[in-house]
Amino acid sequence: MGAVSDRLPAFPWDRLEPYKATAAGHADGIVDLSVGTPVDPVPAVVRRALSDAADSPGYPTVWGTAALRDALTGWCAERLGARDLTHANVLPVVGSKELVAWLPTQLGLGAGDKVAYPRLAYPTYEVGARLAGAEPVVYDDPWELDPAGLKLLWLNSPSNPTGRVLSAEELRRTLAWAREHGVLIFSDECYIELGWEADPVSVLHPDVCGGSYEGVVAVHSLSKRSNLAGYRAAFAAGDPAVLGELLQIRKHGGMMVSAPVQAATVVALGDRAHVDEQRARYARRRTVLRAAFEAAGFRIEHSEASLYLWATRDEPCWDTVGDLSKRGILVAPGDFYGTAGERFVRVALTATDERVDAAVRRLTE
Repeated sequence: MGAVSDRLPAFPWDRLEPYKATAAGHADGIVDLSVGTPVDPVPAVVRRALSDAADSPGYPTVWGTAALRDALTGWCAERLGARDLTHANVLPVVGSKELVAWLPTQLGLGAGDKVAYPRLAYPTYEVGARLAGAEPVVYDDPWELDPAGLKLLWLNSPSNPTGRVLSAEELRRTLAWAREHGVLIFSDECYIELGWEADPVSVLHPDVCGGSYEGVVAVHSLSKRSNLAGYRAAFAAGDPAVLGELLQIRKHGGMMVSAPVQAATVVALGDRAHVDEQRARYARRRTVLRAAFEAAGFRIEHSEASLYLWATRDEPCWDTVGDLSKRGILVAPGDFYGTAGERFVRVALTATDERVDAAVRRLTE
């Protein structure tokens, strides 16, 4: 029996360990701007909801409680402009990465099928295709893809790693092309709350989907907006036929969001104050880091949204990583996200204010 892991690329973050060790040796400690994991507190209102639901001895359901489904449809209507959603249009998942990695398998894709994703992209899109035995395909403009054998098309706006935001017209054109060719669209919108110089639009907005959710699903996460990466709280919304099939499969697989996390998600989606507070933190960090990197000779491209700066000094990305590590600053090399990123680094905004200020000082010394 062959190892499934043989289908997969090397885990990219392992390659960063020597540079992490160098950065950690700085006299004032490491400033880790690489992974993008939240560092700020879980909002108190969410922690209370989790604690209040801690006595949950029974099994949760894969579809979630009615209260959770109400919260998901309500948030999609209020925040995304989605119309006429019912419980059949939503599905909670155990963190968005789990869904991305296993979606092609759960859709029954395999040899002879293709999964497409942006040329610069979150690596798990490729991993999901390879786990299923499907063919991964990259694109610049999705409507220029060969539709033969293409079963699943990933969109990502705002983009990880570049922070690029797709316009409503680009989304509308892509969805029309996909519907014409019978290609299912999943749109990763996990950074939609973090638009800075652009206002991200969901594929579920009627200006994009025309009020029909046929052939389109949006993926959302509470990891970034609510600092709930440790809770594994996410969901998909859109085509009820697709989500209904996934629900049946996930029931058999026992892919359940824990009952306390479901309760916490309801409260998190209903509270806007903590989202605005967290946005303000990231906005401040983004402003000072961007100014410091630009003053240090970097050019920032895209980055109009999300939790990252897409930065280049027009040199190989690993040279940049190595140089910054000597200053105690760790960033992610752009080639983690595809060969088109070979001369870029991704700078995460997810460090405390104190560590961000330390990075600014080191960049300006």
